[in-house]
Amino acid sequence: MIRRCLAVLALCFCWAEASLAGEGKWPGVDESVIERIARQQGREAREPLINTDQGDLLLFVFLVAGAAGGFAAGYCWRMLTEKQKPHRTTTPP
Repeated sequence: MIRRCLAVLALCFCWAEASLAGEGKWPGVDESVIERIARQQGREAREPLINTDQGDLLLFVFLVAGAAGGFAAGYCWRMLTEKQKPHRTTTPP
């Protein structure tokens, strides 16, 4: 029974891999939606102002954002982790 299940699973995996390999690149939202609507409105695609596909720029941007978030969390660590004392709502006599 286990052999049959493994064989069916292996066949399904091979079939899925073969069907995905034949299609090539999957179109993203930019290609399938945004560029189509832009063409309908009379505007063509152009190069982005900051192209993050080249080199390690995208990695650097995530590094800087992580460092800034880590600094902010570290700076406010006590405020984030300590239990706050209830505030008095009445004024002392």
